[in-house]
Amino acid sequence: MNVSKESDIGIVPKKGPNKTPCPDGEAEAPEGRPMTKGNSEESSATCTQRQGKALHGLDRIREAAKEKDLRLTNLMHHITADLLREAYQALRRDAVSGVDEMTWYEYGDGLEERITDLHNRVQSGRYRAKPSKRVWIPKSDGRQRPIGIAALEDKIVQQAAVWVLNRIYEGEFCGFSYGFRPERSQHNALDAIWVGITQRRVSWVLDADIRSFFDTINHSWLIKFLEKRIADSRMLRLIRKWLRAGVSEDGEWSRTEVGTPQGSVISPLLSNIYLHYVLDVWVRDWRNSQGRGEVIIVRYCDDFVMGFQYRKEAEQFLAELKERFAEYGLEIHSEKTRLIEFGRFAEANRAERGEGKPETFNFLGFTHICSRTRKGNGFTVRRQTIANRLQAKVTEVRKELMRIRHEQASIQGRWLRSVVQGYFNYFAVPGNMASLEAFRTEITKAWFSALRRRSQKGRMLTWSRLKRLIATWIPKARIQHPYPNQRLCVKPKVGAV
Repeated sequence: MNVSKESDIGIVPKKGPNKTPCPDGEAEAPEGRPMTKGNSEESSATCTQRQGKALHGLDRIREAAKEKDLRLTNLMHHITADLLREAYQALRRDAVSGVDEMTWYEYGDGLEERITDLHNRVQSGRYRAKPSKRVWIPKSDGRQRPIGIAALEDKIVQQAAVWVLNRIYEGEFCGFSYGFRPERSQHNALDAIWVGITQRRVSWVLDADIRSFFDTINHSWLIKFLEKRIADSRMLRLIRKWLRAGVSEDGEWSRTEVGTPQGSVISPLLSNIYLHYVLDVWVRDWRNSQGRGEVIIVRYCDDFVMGFQYRKEAEQFLAELKERFAEYGLEIHSEKTRLIEFGRFAEANRAERGEGKPETFNFLGFTHICSRTRKGNGFTVRRQTIANRLQAKVTEVRKELMRIRHEQASIQGRWLRSVVQGYFNYFAVPGNMASLEAFRTEITKAWFSALRRRSQKGRMLTWSRLKRLIATWIPKARIQHPYPNQRLCVKPKVGAV
C-alpha cells in the first residue's frame, strides 16, 4: 500500500495542508489493491507467488536507486537464467504469437535448454531482437490502432528487463502517475481525479490528448532520459535493439526511427519514463514556480487530466505545454484537447452568464459530470460509462452470441456471466447504476435474440424461460466500488513505501 501523499493527485498545497476531513480520520492515501483490466499482470497474486528468489535479488537495485544522483551500473548481470525463466512463466499462455510464430506452450518444450541458450545470447551480446508483428485493432471511434506483437523470446527478455528497471524508476516516478505501475490501477487514477476536483479549489479542467504518442516517442531523447539513471552500456544497447527492431506487416519489414510498439511488454515502462521527464517533472516545477492557484494532475500512461483554480493559469499552462512537447517531438491533439469550466462553482457561474450546464469530460472509460449529492446540498462528480463504449461492448457481445448461438445454453451462459461480471468489475462505481442496468438489459435482449435464431423451435422460447436462464447466469447490477474519498482515506500499512 502506498504512503499517504498529497502528490498522489498532483497537488502541492501552497497555503497549508488539506483540512478536508476523511471518514476514518486518516490522511489521504491510495489503497493498495489489485490491478484492473489494462494493467500489467505483474501485480497479480499468482504472478507474485511465482516470482521467487530471482526477483527478490533485485531489491539491491531499489536500495541503490534511492540515491537520486547515482547512475547505476552492472544491471545486466541481474538478468539471470532464473529471472528469464520466471519471466517466461509470467507471460500470458494464450497470447498471439509474433513473427516467430512461437506459442508459449511450444517454447515450454525443452524449456531449460532454451532458457540457457537465451541467457548466453543476452549476456554475450549475440541476442538479436526480432521485428514486432503489426496488427490493427478497432477503436471506439471507428478508427484502428496499430499494435506491435513481439516474438516470444523478446517478450521474455523484455519482461526481465522491466523487472530490473522498475526497481530504479518506481522510486523516481511522481505520485500522480498511475499507468502500468505495480500496485496502481485505473481506479486509483479515477479516485484521485474525483478527490482532487471535489476537495480542491478546481474551477477549470484541462482534458488533454497527445497525438499518436506511442508512434512519436523520440529515440534519442528516450536514451538520454535513460542515461540519467543508467550507466550500464549493455542495458542501453539492449533497449536500443528493441527500438530499432522495426515492424513487420504482411511480411514486409519497415524501419522504426521513432516510437515504441504499443502492445510490447516494455513499451508502457519506456513511455512512462519518457513522460516522466517531458511532462511530470516539468509540471511539478511549473506549478511550484508559476502557479498562484491550486493545480492538480492525474496521469494514466499518455492520458492525463489537470485541474486549475484560475482560467488564465490554465491557458498559460496549455500554451507553454505545447512548446514543451514540440521540443521533444510530441504534439497536443488540438481537436481532442479541451479546457472546460468544471467544478463546484461551474454551474452557478455559467447560470449567471446565461450559459448552459457545465461541459463534461471523459477519462478512463467514464464520462465525468458536475452533479449534486443525493441530498442535493453539496457538489459531487458523477461518473457514468461513456455511451459509445457501452454500445460498442453490447455490439461485440451480440456478434459473439450469434456466432455461438447453437452451443448449449449453459455454455453460452457461462461465457456471458464472465463477460458481464468483468464489465461490472470495472464500471460498477457509485453513481453509475443506470448504465450498469442498461448494459445488463441490452445483453439479455441480445441473448434472447440469439436463442430465438437457433432454429424454428427457438422461436418458441418464452420470456419466462429466458428469465430463468438470466437468473441463473447473468449477474445482477450492483455497485462494487466504494466512494473515492473512502478508498483514498485509508490507514497506510506499517513500512509502506
